[in-house]
Amino acid sequence: MTSTSLQSPALDNDEYTVGWIAALALETAAAAAMLDVEHEEPQWQHENDHNNYTLGSIGKHNVVIASLPETYGPTAAATAVSQMLSTFKSIRIGLMVGIGGGIPNLKSGHDIRLGDIVVSRPEGTFGGVKQYDLGKTTAGGIFQPQGFLNSPPRVLLNAVNKLKTTHLRRPSAVPEFLREIEKSNPFMFKPKQGGPSYLHQGLENDRLFQPSYEHKEGLKTYNKCDKEQEVKRPPRDNHDPFIHYGTIASGNQVIKDGETRDRLGKECLCFEMEAAGLINDFLCVIIRGICDYADSYKNKRWQNYVAATAAAYAKELLRVTLIQHVKELPKAATVIMNKR
Repeated sequence: MTSTSLQSPALDNDEYTVGWIAALALETAAAAAMLDVEHEEPQWQHENDHNNYTLGSIGKHNVVIASLPETYGPTAAATAVSQMLSTFKSIRIGLMVGIGGGIPNLKSGHDIRLGDIVVSRPEGTFGGVKQYDLGKTTAGGIFQPQGFLNSPPRVLLNAVNKLKTTHLRRPSAVPEFLREIEKSNPFMFKPKQGGPSYLHQGLENDRLFQPSYEHKEGLKTYNKCDKEQEVKRPPRDNHDPFIHYGTIASGNQVIKDGETRDRLGKECLCFEMEAAGLINDFLCVIIRGICDYADSYKNKRWQNYVAATAAAYAKELLRVTLIQHVKELPKAATVIMNKR
Protein backbone atom coordinates (compact mmCIF):
# COMPACT_ATOMS: atom_id res chain seq x y z
CA MET A 1 0.00 0.00 0.00
CA THR A 2 1.18 3.50 -0.75
CA SER A 3 0.95 6.58 1.42
CA THR A 4 0.10 10.08 0.27
CA SER A 5 2.90 11.49 -1.88
CA LEU A 6 4.06 15.02 -2.44
CA GLN A 7 1.81 17.15 -4.63
CA SER A 8 1.85 16.60 -8.36
CA PRO A 9 0.39 18.97 -10.99
CA ALA A 10 -3.39 19.05 -11.27
CA LEU A 11 -4.92 17.19 -14.19
CA ASP A 12 -7.36 18.72 -16.62
CA ASN A 13 -10.70 19.16 -14.83
CA ASP A 14 -12.35 16.61 -17.14
CA GLU A 15 -10.02 13.88 -15.86
CA TYR A 16 -11.74 13.80 -12.44
CA THR A 17 -14.62 11.32 -12.18
CA VAL A 18 -15.22 10.93 -8.41
CA GLY A 19 -16.79 13.66 -6.25
CA TRP A 20 -16.11 13.30 -2.51
CA ILE A 21 -18.15 15.60 -0.24
CA ALA A 22 -16.89 16.54 3.24
CA ALA A 23 -19.01 18.85 5.39
CA LEU A 24 -16.45 19.72 8.09
CA ALA A 25 -12.79 20.74 8.02
CA LEU A 26 -11.84 17.71 10.13
CA GLU A 27 -13.51 15.48 7.52
CA THR A 28 -11.70 17.21 4.66
CA ALA A 29 -8.34 16.71 6.39
CA ALA A 30 -9.04 13.01 6.86
CA ALA A 31 -10.10 12.65 3.22
CA ALA A 32 -6.97 14.41 1.93
CA ALA A 33 -4.75 12.19 4.08
CA MET A 34 -6.20 9.11 2.37
CA LEU A 35 -5.17 10.19 -1.14
CA ASP A 36 -2.44 8.08 -2.72
CA VAL A 37 -1.27 11.17 -4.61
CA GLU A 38 -2.34 14.75 -3.92
CA HIS A 39 -2.63 17.15 -6.86
CA GLU A 40 -2.17 20.90 -6.97
CA GLU A 41 -5.04 23.39 -7.11
CA PRO A 42 -7.59 23.14 -9.96
CA GLN A 43 -6.44 24.67 -13.23
CA TRP A 44 -9.81 26.39 -13.62
CA GLN A 45 -12.89 27.04 -11.48
CA HIS A 46 -16.31 28.29 -12.57
CA GLU A 47 -16.94 31.90 -11.61
CA ASN A 48 -19.97 30.87 -9.52
CA ASP A 49 -18.16 28.01 -7.81
CA HIS A 50 -17.10 29.05 -4.30
CA ASN A 51 -16.07 25.64 -2.98
CA ASN A 52 -12.61 24.79 -1.71
CA TYR A 53 -11.08 21.72 -3.32
CA THR A 54 -8.45 19.12 -2.63
CA LEU A 55 -7.57 17.05 -5.70
CA GLY A 56 -5.78 13.75 -5.95
CA SER A 57 -5.98 10.10 -6.83
CA ILE A 58 -6.81 6.82 -5.11
CA GLY A 59 -5.81 3.81 -7.15
CA LYS A 60 -6.85 4.60 -10.72
CA HIS A 61 -9.52 7.08 -9.69
CA ASN A 62 -9.02 10.84 -9.91
CA VAL A 63 -10.88 12.39 -6.97
CA VAL A 64 -12.28 15.83 -6.19
CA ILE A 65 -12.73 16.49 -2.45
CA ALA A 66 -15.15 19.37 -1.95
CA SER A 67 -15.48 20.93 1.48
CA LEU A 68 -18.69 22.70 2.43
CA PRO A 69 -18.75 26.34 3.53
CA GLU A 70 -19.10 27.22 7.21
CA THR A 71 -22.78 26.25 7.16
CA TYR A 72 -23.80 22.60 6.86
CA GLY A 73 -26.92 20.57 6.24
CA PRO A 74 -28.93 19.46 3.19
CA THR A 75 -29.10 22.87 1.50
CA ALA A 76 -25.39 23.58 1.89
CA ALA A 77 -24.53 20.13 0.56
CA ALA A 78 -26.80 20.51 -2.47
CA THR A 79 -25.28 23.91 -3.29
CA ALA A 80 -21.73 22.56 -2.95
CA VAL A 81 -22.49 19.67 -5.31
CA SER A 82 -24.10 21.95 -7.88
CA GLN A 83 -21.05 24.23 -7.86
CA MET A 84 -18.63 21.29 -7.99
CA LEU A 85 -20.33 19.86 -11.07
CA SER A 86 -20.12 23.22 -12.82
CA THR A 87 -16.32 23.04 -12.54
CA PHE A 88 -15.71 19.30 -12.78
CA LYS A 89 -18.14 18.24 -15.49
CA SER A 90 -16.91 14.64 -15.85
CA ILE A 91 -17.74 13.49 -12.31
CA ARG A 92 -19.76 10.29 -12.47
CA ILE A 93 -20.05 9.00 -8.90
CA GLY A 94 -20.17 10.52 -5.45
CA LEU A 95 -19.17 9.74 -1.89
CA MET A 96 -20.51 11.62 1.14
CA VAL A 97 -18.02 10.85 3.89
CA GLY A 98 -17.83 12.05 7.48
CA ILE A 99 -19.23 11.75 10.98
CA GLY A 100 -22.62 10.57 12.24
CA GLY A 101 -24.59 9.81 15.38
CA GLY A 102 -25.12 6.12 16.03
CA ILE A 103 -28.49 4.45 16.65
CA PRO A 104 -27.58 1.35 18.69
CA ASN A 105 -30.24 -1.33 18.97
CA LEU A 106 -28.93 -4.46 20.62
CA LYS A 107 -32.30 -6.22 20.38
CA SER A 108 -32.20 -6.07 16.59
CA GLY A 109 -28.51 -6.98 16.45
CA HIS A 110 -27.20 -3.47 15.77
CA ASP A 111 -24.43 -3.28 18.36
CA ILE A 112 -23.03 -0.02 17.02
CA ARG A 113 -20.08 1.43 18.95
CA LEU A 114 -18.13 4.69 18.80
CA GLY A 115 -15.53 4.43 16.07
CA ASP A 116 -17.63 2.04 13.95
CA ILE A 117 -18.51 2.76 10.32
CA VAL A 118 -21.98 2.86 8.77
CA VAL A 119 -22.42 2.53 5.00
CA SER A 120 -25.69 3.29 3.20
CA ARG A 121 -27.12 0.25 1.47
CA PRO A 122 -30.67 -0.34 0.18
CA GLU A 123 -32.87 -2.43 2.45
CA GLY A 124 -36.54 -3.20 1.89
CA THR A 125 -38.31 -0.08 0.66
CA PHE A 126 -35.41 2.19 1.62
CA GLY A 127 -32.75 3.22 -0.89
CA GLY A 128 -30.10 3.49 1.79
CA VAL A 129 -31.17 6.89 3.16
CA LYS A 130 -34.39 7.88 4.94
CA GLN A 131 -35.23 11.57 5.33
CA TYR A 132 -36.77 11.41 8.78
CA ASP A 133 -38.13 14.98 8.83
CA LEU A 134 -40.05 14.69 5.54
CA GLY A 135 -43.49 13.13 5.88
CA LYS A 136 -47.03 13.63 7.14
CA THR A 137 -48.90 13.58 10.44
CA THR A 138 -51.80 11.15 10.61
CA ALA A 139 -55.19 11.79 12.21
CA GLY A 140 -53.91 10.21 15.40
CA GLY A 141 -51.05 12.71 15.59
CA ILE A 142 -48.43 10.16 14.54
CA PHE A 143 -45.72 11.41 12.18
CA GLN A 144 -45.02 9.08 9.25
CA PRO A 145 -41.73 9.74 7.40
CA GLN A 146 -42.10 9.62 3.61
CA GLY A 147 -38.65 10.67 2.47
CA PHE A 148 -37.17 7.43 1.15
CA LEU A 149 -34.39 8.54 -1.15
CA ASN A 150 -32.93 6.96 -4.26
CA SER A 151 -30.38 4.15 -4.25
CA PRO A 152 -26.70 4.72 -5.08
CA PRO A 153 -25.53 3.83 -8.63
CA ARG A 154 -25.11 0.14 -9.35
CA VAL A 155 -21.33 0.53 -9.78
CA LEU A 156 -20.97 1.67 -6.16
CA LEU A 157 -23.47 -0.87 -4.83
CA ASN A 158 -21.49 -3.63 -6.52
CA ALA A 159 -18.31 -2.35 -4.88
CA VAL A 160 -20.02 -2.17 -1.47
CA ASN A 161 -21.28 -5.74 -1.86
CA LYS A 162 -17.84 -6.90 -2.98
CA LEU A 163 -16.23 -5.39 0.13
CA LYS A 164 -18.87 -6.86 2.39
CA THR A 165 -18.17 -10.31 0.94
CA THR A 166 -14.40 -9.83 1.06
CA HIS A 167 -14.56 -8.92 4.75
CA LEU A 168 -16.13 -12.29 5.49
CA ARG A 169 -12.83 -13.87 4.37
CA ARG A 170 -10.26 -11.35 5.55
CA PRO A 171 -10.12 -8.16 7.63
CA SER A 172 -10.91 -4.73 6.29
CA ALA A 173 -7.98 -2.56 5.19
CA VAL A 174 -9.29 0.33 7.33
CA PRO A 175 -6.89 -0.28 10.28
CA GLU A 176 -3.98 -0.58 7.85
CA PHE A 177 -4.87 2.72 6.14
CA LEU A 178 -5.12 4.41 9.55
CA ARG A 179 -1.62 3.19 10.46
CA GLU A 180 -0.31 4.46 7.12
CA ILE A 181 -1.61 8.00 7.56
CA GLU A 182 -0.31 8.09 11.14
CA LYS A 183 3.16 7.59 9.64
CA SER A 184 2.70 9.94 6.69
CA ASN A 185 0.77 12.65 8.58
CA PRO A 186 2.08 12.47 12.18
CA PHE A 187 0.89 15.99 13.00
CA MET A 188 -2.74 14.82 12.73
CA PHE A 189 -2.17 12.33 15.53
CA LYS A 190 -0.76 14.77 18.09
CA PRO A 191 -3.29 16.11 20.62
CA LYS A 192 -4.19 19.71 19.85
CA GLN A 193 -4.92 22.40 22.41
CA GLY A 194 -8.66 22.36 23.02
CA GLY A 195 -9.36 19.35 20.84
CA PRO A 196 -8.67 15.64 20.24
CA SER A 197 -6.32 14.12 17.68
CA TYR A 198 -7.10 11.53 15.03
CA LEU A 199 -6.13 8.72 17.41
CA HIS A 200 -8.60 6.16 18.74
CA GLN A 201 -10.12 7.68 21.88
CA GLY A 202 -10.04 4.59 24.10
CA LEU A 203 -12.65 1.96 24.88
CA GLU A 204 -13.07 3.52 28.34
CA ASN A 205 -14.52 6.58 26.58
CA ASP A 206 -17.26 4.59 24.87
CA ARG A 207 -20.24 3.96 27.16
CA LEU A 208 -23.90 3.71 26.25
CA PHE A 209 -26.75 4.66 28.59
CA GLN A 210 -30.47 4.02 28.62
CA PRO A 211 -32.37 6.26 26.14
CA SER A 212 -34.31 7.99 28.95
CA TYR A 213 -31.17 8.88 30.93
CA GLU A 214 -30.40 12.62 30.89
CA HIS A 215 -26.73 13.54 31.14
CA LYS A 216 -25.75 16.80 32.78
CA GLU A 217 -24.90 19.39 30.15
CA GLY A 218 -21.19 20.00 29.60
CA LEU A 219 -19.94 16.66 30.95
CA LYS A 220 -16.68 15.57 29.31
CA THR A 221 -16.18 12.34 31.26
CA TYR A 222 -18.44 9.59 32.57
CA ASN A 223 -17.33 10.06 36.21
CA LYS A 224 -20.59 11.65 37.35
CA CYS A 225 -22.91 9.45 35.28
CA ASP A 226 -25.26 6.98 36.96
CA LYS A 227 -23.66 3.56 36.39
CA GLU A 228 -27.01 1.88 37.00
CA GLN A 229 -28.25 3.50 33.78
CA GLU A 230 -25.46 2.09 31.64
CA VAL A 231 -26.32 -0.48 28.95
CA LYS A 232 -24.23 -3.62 29.40
CA ARG A 233 -22.56 -4.73 26.17
CA PRO A 234 -20.19 -7.63 25.47
CA PRO A 235 -16.52 -6.58 25.30
CA ARG A 236 -14.73 -6.50 21.97
CA ASP A 237 -11.34 -8.09 21.39
CA ASN A 238 -9.79 -4.90 19.96
CA HIS A 239 -10.72 -1.40 18.86
CA ASP A 240 -10.76 -2.02 15.09
CA PRO A 241 -14.01 -0.55 13.75
CA PHE A 242 -16.93 -2.76 12.82
CA ILE A 243 -18.64 -1.95 9.51
CA HIS A 244 -22.45 -1.84 9.44
CA TYR A 245 -24.59 -1.73 6.29
CA GLY A 246 -28.12 -0.42 6.04
CA THR A 247 -30.31 2.68 6.16
CA ILE A 248 -29.04 6.07 7.30
CA ALA A 249 -31.42 8.70 8.70
CA SER A 250 -30.85 12.17 7.25
CA GLY A 251 -32.44 15.45 8.28
CA ASN A 252 -31.90 19.09 9.13
CA GLN A 253 -31.56 18.92 12.92
CA VAL A 254 -28.99 17.73 15.42
CA ILE A 255 -30.37 14.85 17.52
CA LYS A 256 -29.25 15.06 21.17
CA ASP A 257 -31.79 12.93 23.03
CA GLY A 258 -31.86 9.14 23.36
CA GLU A 259 -35.63 8.73 23.23
CA THR A 260 -35.93 11.05 20.22
CA ARG A 261 -33.10 9.12 18.59
CA ASP A 262 -34.93 5.82 18.96
CA ARG A 263 -38.25 7.28 17.80
CA LEU A 264 -36.97 9.02 14.66
CA GLY A 265 -34.33 6.47 13.84
CA LYS A 266 -36.43 3.31 13.63
CA GLU A 267 -34.96 0.85 11.12
CA CYS A 268 -31.87 3.07 10.73
CA LEU A 269 -28.25 2.77 11.87
CA CYS A 270 -27.17 6.40 12.27
CA PHE A 271 -28.08 10.05 11.81
CA GLU A 272 -26.43 12.60 9.57
CA MET A 273 -27.34 16.00 8.10
CA GLU A 274 -26.26 16.30 4.46
CA ALA A 275 -27.40 13.28 2.42
CA ALA A 276 -31.03 14.38 2.08
CA GLY A 277 -29.84 17.35 0.00
CA LEU A 278 -27.89 15.16 -2.42
CA ILE A 279 -29.08 11.71 -3.05
CA ASN A 280 -32.11 12.19 -5.30
CA ASP A 281 -29.95 14.08 -7.81
CA PHE A 282 -26.29 13.31 -7.11
CA LEU A 283 -26.36 9.56 -6.57
CA CYS A 284 -23.76 8.52 -4.03
CA VAL A 285 -22.86 6.21 -1.17
CA ILE A 286 -23.00 7.68 2.33
CA ILE A 287 -20.21 6.63 4.71
CA ARG A 288 -20.32 7.72 8.35
CA GLY A 289 -17.98 7.18 11.26
CA ILE A 290 -19.91 7.01 14.54
CA CYS A 291 -18.79 9.78 16.90
CA ASP A 292 -21.64 9.73 19.46
CA TYR A 293 -24.97 8.08 20.23
CA ALA A 294 -27.16 11.09 19.38
CA ASP A 295 -28.05 11.41 23.08
CA SER A 296 -27.58 14.08 25.74
CA TYR A 297 -23.92 13.07 26.25
CA LYS A 298 -23.12 14.32 22.72
CA ASN A 299 -19.59 15.79 22.48
CA LYS A 300 -16.73 16.08 19.99
CA ARG A 301 -14.16 13.70 21.49
CA TRP A 302 -14.48 11.02 18.77
CA GLN A 303 -15.09 13.22 15.72
CA ASN A 304 -11.55 13.36 14.33
CA TYR A 305 -10.89 9.65 14.71
CA VAL A 306 -14.15 8.55 13.12
CA ALA A 307 -13.72 11.00 10.25
CA ALA A 308 -10.52 9.08 9.53
CA THR A 309 -12.19 5.66 9.79
CA ALA A 310 -14.93 6.72 7.37
CA ALA A 311 -12.35 8.13 4.95
CA ALA A 312 -10.35 4.90 5.19
CA TYR A 313 -13.41 2.85 4.23
CA ALA A 314 -14.06 5.22 1.30
CA LYS A 315 -10.50 4.59 0.12
CA GLU A 316 -10.97 0.84 0.39
CA LEU A 317 -14.25 1.13 -1.53
CA LEU A 318 -12.62 3.04 -4.40
CA ARG A 319 -9.83 0.47 -4.54
CA VAL A 320 -12.40 -2.20 -5.52
CA THR A 321 -14.46 0.04 -7.85
CA LEU A 322 -13.49 -0.57 -11.47
CA ILE A 323 -12.52 2.68 -13.24
CA GLN A 324 -13.81 1.26 -16.52
CA HIS A 325 -17.32 0.90 -15.08
CA VAL A 326 -17.20 4.42 -13.64
CA LYS A 327 -16.25 5.95 -16.99
CA GLU A 328 -19.13 4.13 -18.66
CA LEU A 329 -21.64 5.95 -16.45
CA PRO A 330 -23.30 9.17 -17.64
CA LYS A 331 -21.89 12.39 -16.23
CA ALA A 332 -23.62 13.43 -13.01
CA ALA A 333 -24.28 16.96 -14.29
CA THR A 334 -26.06 15.52 -17.35
CA VAL A 335 -28.19 13.19 -15.22
CA ILE A 336 -29.28 16.05 -12.98
CA MET A 337 -30.08 18.33 -15.94
CA ASN A 338 -32.21 15.63 -17.60
CA LYS A 339 -34.30 15.28 -14.41
CA ARG A 340 -35.30 18.93 -14.46
